[in-house]
Amino acid sequence: MKRGIIFILSICLFVTGFVQAQVQKPKARWTYTFSKPEVKKGETVDLVFTATIDKDWYMYSSDFDPDLGPMLTTFTFEKNNTFETVGKLKPQNPKTKFEEVWQGNVRYFEGKGVFKQTVKILADNPVIKGTSEYQTCSHVSGLCIPGGEDFEFKGLKVAAAANASEHHTVGATTPADKPGTAPTTEPAAPATSNDTAIAVSAGDIPSATDTSAAAATTIEATQKATSESAGGGSLLGFALAAFLSGLVALLTPCVFPIIPMTVSFFTNQEKGKFKAFVYGISIILIYTLIGTVVSRLNGPAFANFLSTHWLPNLLFFAIFITFGLSFLGLFEIVLPSGFVNKMDQKADQGGYAGVFFMAFTLVLVSFSCTGPIVGSLLVASAGGEVVKPIVGMAAFSAAFAIPFTSFALFPQWLKSLPKSGGWLNTVKVVLGFLELALALKFFSIADQVYHWHLLDREIYLAFWIVIFALLGFYLLGKIRTPHDSPIEKVSVPRLLLSIITFTFVVYMLPGMWGAPLKALAGYLPPQSTLDFDLNKRSAAAATPSALSGEARKYSELFHLPHELEGFFDYQEALAYAKKVNKPVFIDFTGHGCVNCREMEARVWVDPAVLQRLNNDYVIVALYVDDKTELPEAQWYTSKYDNKVKKTIGAQNADLQIVKYNNNAQPHYCLVDHEGNLLVQPKNYDLDPAKFASFLDSGKAAFLKK
Repeated sequence: MKRGIIFILSICLFVTGFVQAQVQKPKARWTYTFSKPEVKKGETVDLVFTATIDKDWYMYSSDFDPDLGPMLTTFTFEKNNTFETVGKLKPQNPKTKFEEVWQGNVRYFEGKGVFKQTVKILADNPVIKGTSEYQTCSHVSGLCIPGGEDFEFKGLKVAAAANASEHHTVGATTPADKPGTAPTTEPAAPATSNDTAIAVSAGDIPSATDTSAAAATTIEATQKATSESAGGGSLLGFALAAFLSGLVALLTPCVFPIIPMTVSFFTNQEKGKFKAFVYGISIILIYTLIGTVVSRLNGPAFANFLSTHWLPNLLFFAIFITFGLSFLGLFEIVLPSGFVNKMDQKADQGGYAGVFFMAFTLVLVSFSCTGPIVGSLLVASAGGEVVKPIVGMAAFSAAFAIPFTSFALFPQWLKSLPKSGGWLNTVKVVLGFLELALALKFFSIADQVYHWHLLDREIYLAFWIVIFALLGFYLLGKIRTPHDSPIEKVSVPRLLLSIITFTFVVYMLPGMWGAPLKALAGYLPPQSTLDFDLNKRSAAAATPSALSGEARKYSELFHLPHELEGFFDYQEALAYAKKVNKPVFIDFTGHGCVNCREMEARVWVDPAVLQRLNNDYVIVALYVDDKTELPEAQWYTSKYDNKVKKTIGAQNADLQIVKYNNNAQPHYCLVDHEGNLLVQPKNYDLDPAKFASFLDSGKAAFLKK
């Protein structure tokens, strides 16, 4: 049974390799109160907007340069003759920091954000309501997500003024001044209609005040459910995967035999138990230091480079292939012996410094086995995050250090420890097969981004089918690697693991002819790269294309899933939508976006969603990571980072940030013919019913507008 547990733990690396930061959409919870419960007509009172912000997230304030890049917090009031605004919005004590991605100072709130707006009360029962827009960003993942909701202030008691003058003018808020205008300090000019609302956001995103009440309710419910389901669990899941990876690392031939030798050293020393604690803490500190260095070296701009550029992806591909072949027994990877010997000599000096260097020596000696696992964790956490690499390394090293400390405290436990043997090499070989399979993901990303077409879906699947089939035969003892011990009979745990492996192989086989393989959505190249797809309709049976006569840019480079028809250029989509009088569905996506593929495979394929996308919208897919360079005449310099945008992906990413104040994928926007938002955008959410409601709310807002 011990061997069974060992083999089960070896699968943990497979899980770790697929750990991806889920797109999180936390929603700040707002409360709306007056600064005092009662005023006289004609007097002023402060409206207090209080936001309770989710843990590990922050919200941008309203009092820094609106042209810098982030979405400022704004409040848009519906104009009427019961109140008027006085002055501008006043954020209460926000923090200030320099953000490298924007190259400037921003002001923000953590935990709690408070804004105040002074208004003059003009009637006995003032009607004070409107909509908010704001942006929250994660300290953990670096994602920035827009938010917004309807607000209303109720419960103010208004007493009659002795000499109150009659007011007939109404002011709209100017909480955060528009770009290029001076700060507003006086009430706005009289309005001609009580049904209009003046947008006061800092960017060029229009407010969604035309949305129907039903649509607004749908948006609020969707955001609330999304926030509750996301909940920041991805960091906890990543830490758990890192901890399991640490347990897997213990079962490798480089580490497992060292445990009894190291424990024996501490049991024979003065203050041995305390030094064992120091030893374990030193291991954690060394690995956490590695995570800290990674987090400091990476920046937000590095995330896109790391995830989409051919150089890092091919480098990771080569590293995984190298370690995979090493695990299979082709060669042994070791660090320079001189460096390791120097660390070992320092460990022999004794004292607590010697204990630290002894821990450092363990890290170096075990590198050939732990390197791929640590590398997998760092790759999964890279992208400018500060917390994630540190948490990952701390969790990994904690699992790594626990046995050394525990066995030193309780030496009698060593008797129950399995003896070293051939099973250690079996674990190593299993990890080797998994490393080879995971390496293909990095090559696939570069292949898609640069349109090489070297690793299309059927070729990728063929590699995985062969790799996992060989793994199944290895578990059955039909294949032996150079360092394997002879197998006279197959144990029940190995038999069970081989059954699981071959089941996975059989599951993948139909994918060669077009099966969607939803369980692997996001980890395989897109369905459109498949040369022979039985799911595609025959030309004779297919409905004539409504876009057959339309000139569509980049249609030779990109394809929509599920035989949907659409555009890949923003302006073309808007022009066609105006022609056919439909709203536009914007899909900000990416070749290397796992969550985008998951949404397409699990949500878009739902009949209710697919029917709405087909009939109610003009679809435009905008790839933000595509490296296809445009003609020089189409280059331009971005107004948010002053960099020249030369590629399709760079221009689409710039559009998403400048126009829609967001840089996360997937990001879905429902807009009118001018590109104005109809409802609040939507991100990663695997509930088809909610996505269908999102599409319905956008259509309702479009028809009303």
